[in-house]
Amino acid sequence: MVLPAVSNAIRSFSSRARILYLTYQCIYSHPFLPLKPQTPIFLLSLPLSSLFSTRHHHSRPFSSESYSSQPPELAPPPSLELVNELSRILSDFRNPQHDIESALNPFSSKISTNLVEQVLKRCKNLGFSAHRFFIWARKLPGFENSNESYHILVDILGSSKQFPLIWDFLSEMRDTQCCEINSEIFWVIFRAYSRANLPADAVRAFSKMADFGIEPSMDDLDKLFYVLCKRKHVSHAQQLFDKLKHEFTPTVKTYSILMRGWGIIGETGKARKLFEEMLERGCSADMPAYNSVLESLCKGGKVEEAYKLFRETRSKGLEPDAFTYSIFIHAACEANDIHSTFRVLDRMRRYNLVPNVFTYNCIIKTLCKNDKVEEAYHLLDEMIERGAKPDVWSYNAILAYHCDHCEITKALRLISRINTDSCQPDRHTYNMVLKMLIRVGRFDRVTKVWESMEDRGFYPSASTYAVMVHGFCMKKGKLEEASNYFEMMIDDGIPPYSSTCELLKNRMIGLGFSDQTQILADKMERSTSRTIQELANIMRGSNKSSTRLRSEEDYSDESDLEDIKRSD
Repeated sequence: MVLPAVSNAIRSFSSRARILYLTYQCIYSHPFLPLKPQTPIFLLSLPLSSLFSTRHHHSRPFSSESYSSQPPELAPPPSLELVNELSRILSDFRNPQHDIESALNPFSSKISTNLVEQVLKRCKNLGFSAHRFFIWARKLPGFENSNESYHILVDILGSSKQFPLIWDFLSEMRDTQCCEINSEIFWVIFRAYSRANLPADAVRAFSKMADFGIEPSMDDLDKLFYVLCKRKHVSHAQQLFDKLKHEFTPTVKTYSILMRGWGIIGETGKARKLFEEMLERGCSADMPAYNSVLESLCKGGKVEEAYKLFRETRSKGLEPDAFTYSIFIHAACEANDIHSTFRVLDRMRRYNLVPNVFTYNCIIKTLCKNDKVEEAYHLLDEMIERGAKPDVWSYNAILAYHCDHCEITKALRLISRINTDSCQPDRHTYNMVLKMLIRVGRFDRVTKVWESMEDRGFYPSASTYAVMVHGFCMKKGKLEEASNYFEMMIDDGIPPYSSTCELLKNRMIGLGFSDQTQILADKMERSTSRTIQELANIMRGSNKSSTRLRSEEDYSDESDLEDIKRSD
């Protein structure tokens, strides 16, 4: 089924989207992404990483370049088309039985160190095929992988939970001395195990550092405590601390990390106990240490006790910083107390302290929750004036309000402002707007927004296509459009969610278009993507598949899944 009017409008967009799809699909598997309005902001907007450095509090924890201090190579960047083509091969040949080397061999003369790094960075969610690509490149005559590429691959394998491969890889690095093994590689491993909810393995990784010629330091231990606490494995961190605190010399930073950890999970008493132990051991409490206790008290609902402790800081010669005040702002927002929120914010203004973008976003979300959208816009202006540049979630919080209230003109005007303010809309921005426009039946605006996405540098992923397919499936007389967008997704090589296949198939069968499901299945089987080929079984009504089929949870975060569910 093809609707020419819609098809002609979006196929020119899709041809370029097909080339650049993997840019969007693979580039972010990193754990530290901008906050989403759905996230419990009080828990996440004051990152533990603030305890690790003296950087300004606007900084974000651990950038994706944190594995290596090597300066970037001054080599011309590889062509985007070549990076995308190789990334597509890694995506299509992810099964161990796939002959990936035969597919890669035609590119052997074009391989460079920079190209390998860019492909690896692009394919962070393709652990097994990324490892095979790395090994294939290493075998090429005269080619050597860079230290950076070794670090990136360790991170990829960790993100993909390929832990046996990591240890085999590290042993090979140690035996061949092809790349220096340093503490930063182990920090990546600590984080990977913690994210996989394997805290005991993260602790064992720390004990293995000596096997690879690294003498563990207090800084390494702090990094381990940090990732354990961030993933709420605080008891494991505390047990290791109690075991090693007489072998190492804990610092005020060490105590601060653990206190923040206990505070995040609501164990105020244990956080306060650590604070007292820190003072008894002669550690002089600094402002970050007080911040850790203050946050734990607020998280535990003991805001008045937190204020009492806060008043002690100045008598001890300490100067509360923006982070300190932000703790109380988040507590007030959590209690939906706008008056207290602005009372603290006004105090920050008097001391010329600027909240970070996460704190501003928390206030904006609270204002929108209480139908105070104009005040939210004023806060956006203040952010720009005071140098706290709004991020896309600053705008998305307001956009969510407009979309929930079907305020089409205001929503589209806000998207235009996002670009004017030198910010880029993301998939959540477009998913919210497209859902709203389909819901209210403004299909002309749907087409215009879709066409404008490429001009703004956005290329749809599976979640955005799913919003279109699911939305049109639910509208009377719009099954052709749903089928058309589904075909565009297949043409772009983007594997759809299994739920999208199921929904479209069931709607077609229910409306008497069973033959069309077989036509779509044939098209899917002709795709170069192995995953799309396997998903054709769902379209045919068969659940047989040689590998686990793609579901929403495989490739999207919770907010992507919510985008799709709310469009049904």
